[in-house]
Amino acid sequence: MTNLIIFFAVSVIFIIISWPALFDTNSRKFYRFFAFEFLLILILVNSSYWVHKPFSGFHIISWGLIIISLLLFLPGFYLLIHKGKPASSANIETTTTLVTTGIYKYVRHPLYSSLIFLGAGSLMKNPSLLALSLFAVTAVFIYATALSEEKENLLKFGDDYAVYIKRSRMLVPFLY
Repeated sequence: MTNLIIFFAVSVIFIIISWPALFDTNSRKFYRFFAFEFLLILILVNSSYWVHKPFSGFHIISWGLIIISLLLFLPGFYLLIHKGKPASSANIETTTTLVTTGIYKYVRHPLYSSLIFLGAGSLMKNPSLLALSLFAVTAVFIYATALSEEKENLLKFGDDYAVYIKRSRMLVPFLY
C-alpha cells in the first residue's frame, strides 16, 4: 500500500513538471516522463530488497552500478549548471553553451546514463522477469529521450554538436 501511495505522489510531481510536453511526442520531455515513471516502478517493485542480504553477489553488483550512476550524475549536473550557462535558474536543462569537458568529454548524456545505471542497479537488487522488463522499457525510453535531445542540440548548436557527436559516446562512456 505504501508503494502505491509513493507511486501516485511522485507521479503527480512528474505530471506537473512534464505537463505541456505530455502532448508533444517530439519533445524529449515526453519520453523522459515515461522513463522516470518506469524507473520509479522498477525501484518500488524491488524496494523491499534494497537492504535484504546486503553482501550478496547481486547486491554488491547493484551498489557498484548505483555508484557509477552517481559518478555520472554528480559531475554531469555540476557542469551543466556551471559551464552550460542555463537560460534561467528555473530551467537548468536549457543551456546556452555546449558543454564538452569533464564527463561530457566521454558521454553526451551523463544524466541519462546515470538513470540507466540506476535502473540496472535497481534491477540487480532482485533480478526477475518483471524487473528485467521494467528496466528494458526504462532503457528504451531513456534512449528515445537522448535521441530527441540530440535532434534539439543539433538544431541549437549546429556543426559544433555534429563534431561533438563524432568524438564522444551517447550514453555509456567508451562503449556507446
